[in-house]
Amino acid sequence: MSSLSVDHLIGIKHLQRSDIELIYKTAENFKDVINRPIKKVPSLRDITIANLFFENSTRTKLSFELAEKRLSADVINFSSGSSSVKKGETLIDTVNNILAMKVDMVVMRHPNPGAPYFLSQHVDAKIVNAGDGTHEHPTQALLDTFSIREKLGDLEGKKVVIVGDILHSRVALSNIYCLQKMGAEVMVCGPATLIPKYINELGVKVSHNLREALNWCDVANMLRIQLERQDMAYFPSLREYSMMFGLTKEILDSLDKEIIVMHPGPINRGVEITSDVADSGQSIILEQVENGVAVRMAVLYLLAGKIERES
Repeated sequence: MSSLSVDHLIGIKHLQRSDIELIYKTAENFKDVINRPIKKVPSLRDITIANLFFENSTRTKLSFELAEKRLSADVINFSSGSSSVKKGETLIDTVNNILAMKVDMVVMRHPNPGAPYFLSQHVDAKIVNAGDGTHEHPTQALLDTFSIREKLGDLEGKKVVIVGDILHSRVALSNIYCLQKMGAEVMVCGPATLIPKYINELGVKVSHNLREALNWCDVANMLRIQLERQDMAYFPSLREYSMMFGLTKEILDSLDKEIIVMHPGPINRGVEITSDVADSGQSIILEQVENGVAVRMAVLYLLAGKIERES
């Protein structure tokens, strides 16, 4: 298979295993490109991509922008904080105005779950979901699983624990879907108040004991506490959370095996993970950042291949 089965990247849920494998393979090629002295390729020349971020983002936005520029695309950046959205313009108005500028692809982050899907039904451009509310963040899951695969050779049968604020995390949901499609076993770990009620329906294991979870896994993906999405207190204090679920070097060294440590960023150092763990040899956090650009290049390139150009 040399093209994706989908026209948009709305969520991992809609992808087939063959789609994910194609994205990995393409990302490997682009990783070679971005490690060359000349890092640009003309693959998306004459393609215009609009980055629509209705929610604050630094790392994801920069990663997409770099991926687009490495592919020689024309890039329009749009941030709702300084736009007509504050004056009451609707999502569809904003997008129609941008599409009137003849945009081919839209990379979108939005606080409302389902916004990228809504967009894909109403506009004639390829849509990439860069995070919609607490729903999905597909490119993060693709770069996370790509990074594990790079380190361990394969995802089949590997045990991955996702630790932290599962309830408010779009990263967790996308990772669960992606890991399971690639044959990995998944466990979630965190306070009972931060584990969603529906989680058992997804076929994952659940633990409320960090040490137990770490003894089980090959890989620990430590999530950030999403304080900005929490409308009430889900645990007594950050200090208590850190004591119960924070990963320290002492805990890491006490395990009878070496595990891989990941974090989607930004890191709350000293809360979910200490600095000496984040900077340790078992951490692949910086590899995740590098792989993020290659994976996003792959997604944009493959979706652009489905754009019908007028002759």
